Amino acid sequence: MEVMETPVIPRRTEKRWHYAPNVIALGWVSFLTDMASEMLYPIIPLFLTTTLGASPAIVGLIDGIAEGISTLLRWFAGAISDHYRRRKPFIFAGYTLSALSKPVMGMAALAIGWPLFLVARIVDRVGKSIRTAPRDALIADSTPVEHRGAAFGLHRAMDTAGAVAGPAVALLVLWSWPDVPLHYLFFLALLPGLGSSLLTLVMIRDVPAEKLSSGPRPAIWRRYPAAFWRVLTVIGIFSLANSSDSFLVLRSKDDGLSFVQIVLAFMLYNLVYALLSSPMGRLSDRVGRRPVIAGGWLLYAGVYAGFAILRTPLAPWVLWSLYGAYQAMSEGVSKALIGDTVCAQDRAGAIGLTYTIAGLAQFVASVVAGSTWGVHLGGWHLPFVLGSGLAFIAVGALMLMVPLRHSTQHV
Repeated sequence: MEVMETPVIPRRTEKRWHYAPNVIALGWVSFLTDMASEMLYPIIPLFLTTTLGASPAIVGLIDGIAEGISTLLRWFAGAISDHYRRRKPFIFAGYTLSALSKPVMGMAALAIGWPLFLVARIVDRVGKSIRTAPRDALIADSTPVEHRGAAFGLHRAMDTAGAVAGPAVALLVLWSWPDVPLHYLFFLALLPGLGSSLLTLVMIRDVPAEKLSSGPRPAIWRRYPAAFWRVLTVIGIFSLANSSDSFLVLRSKDDGLSFVQIVLAFMLYNLVYALLSSPMGRLSDRVGRRPVIAGGWLLYAGVYAGFAILRTPLAPWVLWSLYGAYQAMSEGVSKALIGDTVCAQDRAGAIGLTYTIAGLAQFVASVVAGSTWGVHLGGWHLPFVLGSGLAFIAVGALMLMVPLRHSTQHV
């Protein structure tokens, strides 16, 4: 009698997902760039006022002009990237411009002065505006929709880790060489900046155009789906609450923190931001983008309420830590949400337009905060009261206008 063999049923295994090489490479690129930028961030006002002799009004003018140009260019750069279906050239050009601008800023101490610094600062911000939307679009292009939050979370974590390392390097240099001329730090920042540019050139790969779309090239001016406009409206409302972080620095100084303590508090904020960004991104993949963003915005409202009323030296340390948690819950997850609402061929333009609208709204928020800086209502500092209240309104708009999960998510 013939013996029948029992068929062997292969054991079903779940395919494990890994971050795309582009996502990991862009994480390291952002780490190096943020290291270069953030080692200079705390010293730029001091460099301008003491080394270059600029007045506070000139400092504000430089920031306003540079950030204004950057904000207006972000949408255009994203739309051009979509039109040509290329991301890498814009990313490489943007990081290279920012890297080369750093030593030019330092050269302002040797010749011409703050006008040269202004030119270099504009070049730095133009570099940021060129690269940001195409970079975020490439992260979304390289990642399946069900893992997009995790990808953006990893990128934000590595970017912000660079923001922790940068001030640490600056403090180490200042501690070991107390009399170092400040412009030397700008030349030092060139090294990680060039590292990010070289890494982009070698490691980043464009997603083939045929994988993004088989149709004609999208126009520069185009229509976006209704879901995107709802998200853009909500982000715009929240951005009206989101004034410059410089006001948090000034408030911390009023609470008694020294210059070094403010730098350390800023590092603590970035450390919390870095540690929580990846877990929050993965959480948004599981529970949806809306609850994670709403939680972050509510936390923001609480932080601003705290800055409005608390008057102790301990308060800024706690509030800066919570501020890092807010950023982790909202920044990368918001980008993933935008990526969910538009198709791949429109993604960079949509992200760039969001940056432009948010930047304009933040400019308005900063102007309002500056003009109401000396106003108190019953012991509450008015600029932070306004920010907290608008954040609560934005949460309500988010819950009403944005669904928990979009019925059609784009790959």
